[in-house]
Amino acid sequence: MEGEDEKSDDNRSFSKASIPKRIAIVIAGALVNIVFALILYFSLIASSGTFLSNEVESLVDGYAAKDAGVQEGDKIVKINDKDIKSKYDLDEVLENANGEELKVKIDRNGEILDLNIKPTEVKAKSTGIYLNDKAKIETIEKGSSAQRQGVQTNDEIIKINGEEINGNTSKAVEIISKSKYKDEIELTLKRGMAEVTINLVPDTVSSYHLGVNMKYAKDSFINRCINGGMQTKEFLFSIVDSLKQLFTGQVGLDQMMGPVGISEAVAKTDGVREFLELMALISLSLGVTNLLPIPALDGGKLLILIIEAIRRKPLKQETEIKIQLLGFSLIIALSIYVCYNDILRIF
Repeated sequence: MEGEDEKSDDNRSFSKASIPKRIAIVIAGALVNIVFALILYFSLIASSGTFLSNEVESLVDGYAAKDAGVQEGDKIVKINDKDIKSKYDLDEVLENANGEELKVKIDRNGEILDLNIKPTEVKAKSTGIYLNDKAKIETIEKGSSAQRQGVQTNDEIIKINGEEINGNTSKAVEIISKSKYKDEIELTLKRGMAEVTINLVPDTVSSYHLGVNMKYAKDSFINRCINGGMQTKEFLFSIVDSLKQLFTGQVGLDQMMGPVGISEAVAKTDGVREFLELMALISLSLGVTNLLPIPALDGGKLLILIIEAIRRKPLKQETEIKIQLLGFSLIIALSIYVCYNDILRIF
């Protein structure tokens, strides 16, 4: 676009437009990616069925809800003053409550009951390891036992407790699952040209449950749209949360995926629906990432325009070019690093 990268005397050029117009032009491309992704994802989810409602279908013996007097057919309408309209709302409250006692409002045939329920704690072992289809370690949870004890991404599991894996991810997952209840798991890893043995001690992690199984909401157009809206909102926030984890160090740069990794993921999609879901994810990721305030991205250009609005005069063209070149260099360096990691993961 004329006047975008350098000044122009043409009154119709980008540089001659007002700041609000230039901001609108800059964010338009990213917004198209985001809107397209959200519409596509919403359509896929809405067409797939309805959602788990707030009505209890059955109860699990030995868990908090049954012990507190919850019955089949009850509707959980509110917990700690938060309205509960679906199982998604219920799970969100349980996750944030971290095992504390809950004030639960139950609708039982039109009668509102108040119950105090302390969720049941379930303990399990966790290694924090996630594998690709070649028994290579693709990601490691930040702060997990695997990370603390020296396991690295791109390590290939050769043996678990002395048993050969031979690139069989299913076998590795099965052995790890069976071994989680042991005090220690012996991993033999291939790291580059060397073999490394790590005696991994899994973490004990707690999760909290009421012990209720919820009914599906009636299958109707409105409920399908509600389901699409709820899951699309979660989809959008998951991308934002991933970026937050990246910038706060909860996720490492070695867990990012570039063009090589994306190509492999696309090649592995099973059917049109899975392909379209991946397309939505890529489009949303591109749109949100492009709005980050990093030079050479649209978000960097947007930041420069905001600075220009505050200063009431533009930056010197030479200064702006240097900033953009610096950002471009950083992005190229990051792209090379990410592609290198993608190749290591695949091969």
